[in-house]
Order: sequence, then C-alpha cells, then structure tokens
Amino acid sequence: MGTAERHEAPARDVAAHATAERSIEAPDRDIPTDDRRQQKASQDRPSYRPLWIEEPARRRRLPDPVRTSAVRAVLIIAVTLLQAMVAFLCTMAGSWLAFPMVISSVVSTVVATWGALDVWVTRQVWNQRNGVVSAPSSTARALRRERRRARRQARAAERAQERIRRSGGAGQLSHP
Repeated sequence: MGTAERHEAPARDVAAHATAERSIEAPDRDIPTDDRRQQKASQDRPSYRPLWIEEPARRRRLPDPVRTSAVRAVLIIAVTLLQAMVAFLCTMAGSWLAFPMVISSVVSTVVATWGALDVWVTRQVWNQRNGVVSAPSSTARALRRERRRARRQARAAERAQERIRRSGGAGQLSHP
C-alpha cells in the first residue's frame, strides 16, 4: 500500500460513514426509519471512548503559596541536575568549562536545598496561619460537656454556700 493509498483510505472511510449516517436518518420526521438498519449501522460504527474520565481528586489541592514554592523548587532542582550533568560531561571531555560548571553546580545544590526547605517552611506557615480544620470527635465533645456541667454545679454550690455564710446562718427566710 503506497502513501497515496494510505491517505485516501481514511477519507473514503469518513465519506462512507457520513453516507451511512445520512441513510439512517429519515428525510421527514413523520416517516419512521427501519429499526433493523439502525441497529446494524450502530453495530458497524466504532464506539468512541472519551479521552479521559473525570475522577474526584484523592487529595485536596495545595494552597497557592505552597504550590508556588513547590514549582519554584522543582525548577531549581531541574536546573541543578542539568548543571551537574554538564559539569560531569565537561570533566570527562577535559573541557575548560568543567571547573566553572562544578562551582556553579555546588552553588546550585545549596540553592536547591534552600528551595526544598522553602516548600516545607511555606507549608508549615500556611497551616499555622490558616489552620487545619479539625472537628473534635464526639467523645472529646462529651468530655467537655461533662466538665462544663461539673464546673457549673461547683459554682452554683459555691454561690449557695456564700449566701448561707452572708446571712449568718440564722435561718432567716427573708430580708428584715
């Protein structure tokens, strides 16, 4: 099969497909189409799959500042690896460029380490400022309720004792 034949084959296939589609459709809406022809045509037609299937994200998206620092770190690390490779190849080739490349690779390694630490620090700072939403468990809530109830009862008992002390304990039911 030559190149010209290969280029013509899909064009013929598309034309045949379009013709088949036109023949399936009824010219007027009130004229019913033959169901058998439709089934046969739909079996002949290749089934198209979507290119991708949307799935919910497994993890939440990184916050903007953290994502920015992560992208910066990845770019710095990529440049560092590239410089290290060029330094190695220049050293193997005995080029005069080997020494400057080795020095710049060492500096880039320090900068790449800083970039990786920057991602970690930015993430920690973001979590500290914006907080991680935490819903206390039901047991923690129940314990807090019990403690509050006990504190209220203790305060009420203390106020009652204070009232009794103030009145002198004379058994007075009302003010004089």
